[in-house]
Amino acid sequence: MLKITPFAHPPLDPGFLPAALWNRAYRALVANDPGSRTLIIALERQDGWASRHQSLVLGADDPSAALSLRYAERLLKFLLWQKGGCTVRVAGAPEIAAHLDAVYSPTGARAFDHSFMGEKVYGRAFSIGAAQAEDLPRDRDAGLPIGRHLEGCRIGFDLGGSDRKAAAVIDGKVVFSEETPWSPYFERDPAYHIEGIHQSLCRAAAHLPRVDAIGGSAAGVYVNNEVRVASLFRGIPPDVFERDIRRLFFTLQDRWGGIPFEVANDGEVAALAGSMSLGDNAVLGISMGTSQAAGYVRPSGDITPWLNELAFAPVDYRPDAPVDEWSGDAGCGVQYFSQQAISRLAERAGFELPERMPAQERLLAVQAAMAAGDPRAERVYDSVGAYLGYSIGHYAEFYDLRHVLVTGRVTSGTGGERILQRARGVLAAEFPAVASRTLIRMPDERDKRHGQAVAAASLPAIRKTGGSHAAPTDSR
Repeated sequence: MLKITPFAHPPLDPGFLPAALWNRAYRALVANDPGSRTLIIALERQDGWASRHQSLVLGADDPSAALSLRYAERLLKFLLWQKGGCTVRVAGAPEIAAHLDAVYSPTGARAFDHSFMGEKVYGRAFSIGAAQAEDLPRDRDAGLPIGRHLEGCRIGFDLGGSDRKAAAVIDGKVVFSEETPWSPYFERDPAYHIEGIHQSLCRAAAHLPRVDAIGGSAAGVYVNNEVRVASLFRGIPPDVFERDIRRLFFTLQDRWGGIPFEVANDGEVAALAGSMSLGDNAVLGISMGTSQAAGYVRPSGDITPWLNELAFAPVDYRPDAPVDEWSGDAGCGVQYFSQQAISRLAERAGFELPERMPAQERLLAVQAAMAAGDPRAERVYDSVGAYLGYSIGHYAEFYDLRHVLVTGRVTSGTGGERILQRARGVLAAEFPAVASRTLIRMPDERDKRHGQAVAAASLPAIRKTGGSHAAPTDSR
């Protein structure tokens, strides 16, 4: 067994086992094993993109070799949801490759990941196999140089689980913004989504002399403006999804005369907004809302073609960690950095909330209690802050960081700053090297209101064709 003693337990969740500390203890064990081996995991996509991750694992004959299976399975899980990939090849440990193939199979514990990373996202079968190190692909990865275009008259929109936002932007200045409540998750009629988004765009357009471009952010996975997988559309039947939702944004672009139209994951746009506001790069954006969203701006200033779906990346390695109801996996970020986390912790803190009360309303109740100085609410936010500090230590193993920008409804009010204060303390105590080079912050009020809208609006480049663009058509 690994000896792990956290500096600061989350007060409402003392069993939390931080992934970063588990990995640290495992690496210490490996360092004392003369038979340790190099493990290389390569992930590939069908477009020629590839990513490699190299680490050391225990020798196959070590008495604690079973720990290597746990280490490799959680490592692959993180890499899949950080970077994505439909073909995985493993070199250096044949028994680990065989274990991963069994776990990430249609009948294995990670059947959800097998399906998601295969046909749903990349349109081909997902596979894992052993390989020789010399046969693995080298890193082939390029940034996405979209965004930061501020000239002209633009619309920026953001689609969340509880509201949709739209803003009219002229030369980088917001002249109108609006939030519209909606409940997209279980709507079966695609018109609810299509017409709702179109209505928000039209209301923003009414405040512009013309519309040169539209940019948007939304929860989910989007590749070349196609909807691949998104919880926003989970209620749409599969055949209707293929017919009406997969190319939803192309349908909207046609209504707007074919003007430049770009859509990206909301986490990526949040990170881009932070980078634009800070005037710096190497930014990891983490949004705590209905779920957890994340995005990353490289040191070079590009956003990535990675998934960055940290909601499904593990941060807690205890066997009985909270389980995500969608993926069926335990210990993943969504249960620690979302309204679900606040709801779960509120019960442990002693809040007596109606069983059927929606998570959003539970969050509002805890926020009101925090504003009133309720110590139960303080323990909720201290727990989330401890989660965050340990998880940033973990994320820093996979991202080159100078800034972590924390946003989302969970951070609203005085609880948000308490989360950050606790996270900074944990990071300084447990990961001083990371703490010394990484600034954790929330956007200021101006950026909270308009930063993401401006960043979303900046995604498309305006084509230099001359002339202005007409109003949208109402053709269905």
